[in-house]
Amino acid sequence: MGRNSRKLEILHAASKVVSERGIFNLTLEAVAEQAGISKGGLLYHYPSKEALVQGMVEHLASNYQDKIAKNAEADPVDKGKWTRSFIDVTFNQSYENKDMNAGLLAAKAVNSDLLEPIRHAYKNWQHEIENDGLDPVKATIIRLAIDGIWLSELFDIYQIEDAKKEEVYRTLKAWSEE
Repeated sequence: MGRNSRKLEILHAASKVVSERGIFNLTLEAVAEQAGISKGGLLYHYPSKEALVQGMVEHLASNYQDKIAKNAEADPVDKGKWTRSFIDVTFNQSYENKDMNAGLLAAKAVNSDLLEPIRHAYKNWQHEIENDGLDPVKATIIRLAIDGIWLSELFDIYQIEDAKKEEVYRTLKAWSEE
């Protein structure tokens, strides 16, 4: 098994611990147990809880950035392509990504400086969205609406019904195509 796949297994185990047991139960021991490895094996890859959480955030940010960039590149219509890509990738997140979002919660709890990779990604996305050929304010409102749905689900504040969520998705998509 490659080193990167082992690291990814550990990140998934850490996300699962946070998702199922809560942020305050994110310990190196719990992650090692969830990953089925020794604590020493975990420490080889991530020498501290902070390093582990940093890995979770970096993985989420790079994965998310790659998906949005690839989606935007594949869009045959230049105008609005970044906004549409942001809509699609965020709305169509797999369960795996929702689990990896736990890294953001953990980073906020452990050390908010660890959120820097996602802050950097957002700065880039906002720039792309504002320079996407759409009205920059409308494009920003679209992004904020998407983030609102994502964050309300991440924090388990409110789950919009599937039919309503689909309607919101279609509306935001239509706005990005005007």
